[in-house]
Parts: sequence; C-alpha cells; structure tokens
Amino acid sequence: MLTPEQILSDLIKVNTVNPPGNETAAALYLKGLFDAAGIPNEIVEPEKGRGSFIARLGSGPKKLLYLSHTDVVPAGDDWDYDPFSGDIRDGFVLGRGARDCKSLVAAEAYAMLKLAAEGVSFNGTLIFGATADEERAGFHGVRQILEQCPEKLQADFVINEGGEEPVEINGRLLYFIQVGEKGTAWNRLTARGKSCHGSIPTLGANAVSKMAKVIGAISDYRPEIRLIPEVRALLEEIGLLTGFTSPLQENNVDLLLETVEEKSFAEALRSMSRMTLSPNMVNGGSMTNVVPDFCQADIDIRILPGQNKEFIYNEISRLVGPDVEIEIPNYYPSTISTSQCEFYKLIENATFEVAGRNISCLPMLSPWATDSRFLRDAGIPSYGIGLMAKEFDPQGRTTVHGRNENIDVASLRLKADFLVTLARNYLT
Repeated sequence: MLTPEQILSDLIKVNTVNPPGNETAAALYLKGLFDAAGIPNEIVEPEKGRGSFIARLGSGPKKLLYLSHTDVVPAGDDWDYDPFSGDIRDGFVLGRGARDCKSLVAAEAYAMLKLAAEGVSFNGTLIFGATADEERAGFHGVRQILEQCPEKLQADFVINEGGEEPVEINGRLLYFIQVGEKGTAWNRLTARGKSCHGSIPTLGANAVSKMAKVIGAISDYRPEIRLIPEVRALLEEIGLLTGFTSPLQENNVDLLLETVEEKSFAEALRSMSRMTLSPNMVNGGSMTNVVPDFCQADIDIRILPGQNKEFIYNEISRLVGPDVEIEIPNYYPSTISTSQCEFYKLIENATFEVAGRNISCLPMLSPWATDSRFLRDAGIPSYGIGLMAKEFDPQGRTTVHGRNENIDVASLRLKADFLVTLARNYLT
C-alpha cells in the first residue's frame, strides 16, 4: 500500500493548474488506486477534462464526507525546484499543491484505502470527494454536483480544508477548526467625467482624479468590529494565553491583537472580527494627453455573518457619494456551521487523540473561501482542518499560492491519522 507522501508525490506530478484544470487526469490516478483496492468509485465529469472523483466505503445510516480539491493555482516563476516534480526530499514533499490542497486529497485517499485494507466494519458510509475547480469558485466541481446529483455528496457532516495552521502562543500549541467563512461582496465602482486635451485639463472633468478620492475614502474606512460567538471564544482564549487582563469588548479587540507576536496570525484574527475592503484593480484613461472620462476600480470586500448585499451597498454608497456607480458582480454570503454539536466534538476529540492533550483546539471563521460554503448552503454542516505536526515550519504557510510550495511528511501523516481516527470514531 502506498504511503500518504507517495500518493501526494504522484498527484503533484499530474499538472492540474486551473485554468484549464485537467482534473480528470488526477481523478483517473485515484480511480486506479481505488479500483485496485476494490472500493466502489466513479468520476463525475460535467465537462470534458473537469472530472471529480467520488468513492464510498461501507453502508449504513451514518454518512461522513471527506472533501478536497485536485485543481491548483498557477506555479509562477523563480522556484528552486520543478513545481511539478513531486520530489520527496529531506522529509518534505515538494511542488504545487503540496499544501493547497493535494496534501488533503492524499491524506483522505490514504485514510480510506487503509480502512478498507484493514477490513473495518462500518455502521455507515465514508464518502471521499476529490473535486474539480475549487480555485475558480467550484462551477465545474462541487457546485455542479450539488445542482445535478446532490445525493453523491449528501452526508451528516463534512471535513474539508480551511482551518488555519497551528500557532504557538506562550508555549501552548493552538489547533483550529474552521466552522465558517466570510462572504464575498466584490464591488466594481465606475467614475465618469469629461474628456479634453491634457494640456488644458480644466476644460474637462478627470474621472481618474475622482476615483482617486474614492479609493482614498475606502482605504481610510474603519469597519465596525463584530464578534460572532466562535470568534469571541477564540479571542478570549488567546487573551488568556497572552496575559491580556481586560474583559474582551469590541472596543479593545485591536489592543488584544497587539499582544499576539505572530503578526500574520494577528492579521488573520483582525480579518475575522470585521468586514475588510481592499481596492485591488484600477483602470482608467486611454492616453497621456487625454483627460480621462472613465475610471473603474474593483474592490475585494469580505463580509461577516449578518452583513448582506443591502448592507454593503449602503456602506459603499455612503463612502463614494452619488456620482460613482456601484455594482456587486460577485456576491456570496458568509456561511457558518455550529460548534455546539456532536460533529464539532468528534473533530475536536480526534484532534486530541492524534496531536496530544496538551494542546488547545479552537473554532475559527476563515477570511478566505472554500467549497464548504456550498455544502453549508445545501444544509450539510462543514468543518475545515489545518492539522500540522508539532515540529512543522510556520514559514511554510507562505508557500501556499506562492513559490516553493511544500509540506513536511510528518504533517501529512498526521492529517491521515486524524482522518482514520475520525472515521473510526463516528462510523464504527
């Protein structure tokens, strides 16, 4: 039987950069493994080359879905090794997708293959879905499956990517369970003016200058801090570990964050506590000697539970004024699954079993998006994990969507052990 690192190495060698995706090639690789093990499986391919792999083990009333995705983002340049080599070197697996998200694909595949090889008797069904197109909103993957054949992904609860990787604070290692994620409300703003010759600009009305003031107002905007119960619990635990003695209130969240030494983690916490706005694209003007009559800006806005499209429109209108047009071309509300339930406790206990009792396990709201949002909207509780071995290198998280992506073998095996443990605990 292949090890998790061997499966991951093989998957990295299959180039599934999206676009175009080519996820069927990864699905065929998985099919070969599962056919050899005698595990029922299928490839769902709504469009040629965009296949998702689904396998099922066991039968009975309970259903647990292990979800992951096989597509990856482009590799870019300046890597120190071939991004599609899949080399296993010095205790690491190297290449695009090593962390996002082929490591989870490999760990889930290994867990199911191991359970099948051991002949574990289930009182339920373990479902494995390695799907297409997560990196570009799931239209050819989870979303299409839920629209056309939702029964294939129907489960009591789901394990997926999405959890923040562990963080150590004052000697205590924190593991995280993603219970929800912020929504997207991308805005497209359009400013209009009057063109004229650039040598006499006062004869016109400069749309770029108008937009510059708008972007300044957006950059200066300070969103209201809102703490959902799970984020409040997370921040209170961090406050205890950092020695923050004041009772947590919305007006002292930023003071608490100043006590967190790991700044990238502190900024992730900041994003969990408020709406974020980032003006990321601006386009205006046609020639240097022509005063522009048009300027467009795209704003990446991420919203909290309870903040809907109407809320966003009202806030942005107040910032930009009546002369700027507002569109919301990409909107998806925040989604959340409760932490006060059996499923969360099962995940928490399985984490303790594989990572040890001298850790903390905490809920989190992720600032980013995953396919879990579609499953939550379909009524299926979904939880994201970010398990890593205690000795993992925290700097490795910067390789996700970056250069020199990698994962250590110990962390990969820990993910696999967690998945085996959780399936045993729930389905036997």
